[in-house]
Amino acid sequence: MKHESWPLRDVTLKVLNLSLQAEFYQDFGSRLLDRSDQQATLGAGDARLLLKRLTDGQPRPQRTAGLFHFALLLPDRTSLGAFLRFAMRKPWQLVGAADHLVSESLYFSDPEKNGIEVYADRPAESWLWNDGRISMATLPLALRELARLSGPEWQGFPSGSRLEHLHLTVGDLDRSQGFYEKLGLQITLDWGAFRFLAWGSYHHNLAINLVEGRNAAPVSAKISGLESFSVERETPLPLVDPDGIQVNTRGESYRDSRQG
Repeated sequence: MKHESWPLRDVTLKVLNLSLQAEFYQDFGSRLLDRSDQQATLGAGDARLLLKRLTDGQPRPQRTAGLFHFALLLPDRTSLGAFLRFAMRKPWQLVGAADHLVSESLYFSDPEKNGIEVYADRPAESWLWNDGRISMATLPLALRELARLSGPEWQGFPSGSRLEHLHLTVGDLDRSQGFYEKLGLQITLDWGAFRFLAWGSYHHNLAINLVEGRNAAPVSAKISGLESFSVERETPLPLVDPDGIQVNTRGESYRDSRQG
């Protein structure tokens, strides 16, 4: 099945230490596009990451909704191998690696524990679908094979890299699924405490989970972590994310009324 669209554009994170976070993401392979005392904008291929200084803020506590990880898709497997070799020389903690059948993924955390996935898709014609549901798994990743792939060494996120999916921790799966279905997403896989949704025929552009427990507290303006993300989608109604995450669609902002 063909991947027909690329709706995700950027992510905004509220950070406690702007200098440290901006330095980390530049070291990670992003380009610094703009910087002020209050924020920094970075590019990873075609993806954009905005870091906003959070004054008098607090680290995100347990049992709260928010970001599980944002995922940067590389254009090919060779690029993922180059990134793995690059990452192996860094002090970053590799928090996970998985073969998901549809993709191969590496997982990291930034200094403020925001999750990052860097991955490459397997060819779409190899994905297995059954009545609109994608076949995925979490299997060990062949790290040595990946690291041995021949190709150019890592020089930062190449052209064609992009923000291809977001994974969110929520307080109520049904409530969140209903909200995102109004933005045009359709469920592609239900793993119980994890659900995956997509626009078009991609394996998933959004995932939601209950990792922090049912009824996890919504995002707060004074807690670090995910503030917003943007999509290129027309929306007929002024929708709000039930967990306090701001969703920007074609320049319009929607915010949960429970936020301060």
